[in-house]
Amino acid sequence: MNTVTLYTTDTCPYCRNAKALLARKGIEAREINVQSEPGKFEEMLTRSGRRTVPQIFIGDTHVGGFDDLAKLDRQGGLLSMLA
Repeated sequence: MNTVTLYTTDTCPYCRNAKALLARKGIEAREINVQSEPGKFEEMLTRSGRRTVPQIFIGDTHVGGFDDLAKLDRQGGLLSMLA
């Protein structure tokens, strides 16, 4: 199973929504808080090319933000990406 990685901050409502969506699906995710972990913002920026959170990866595939994750789920692609 591919690992889900979320780059987040403490105050981001979209981060909370992404974590809740994954939890409802029974998907455990590795959370990286870019506010509290030095250097992780730059890592996120390098991996995604984006400056906003959340940035979500399944394995090495960049999914995008919460809206992208929710769309992927609605289209039935989330669980298949995890396999």
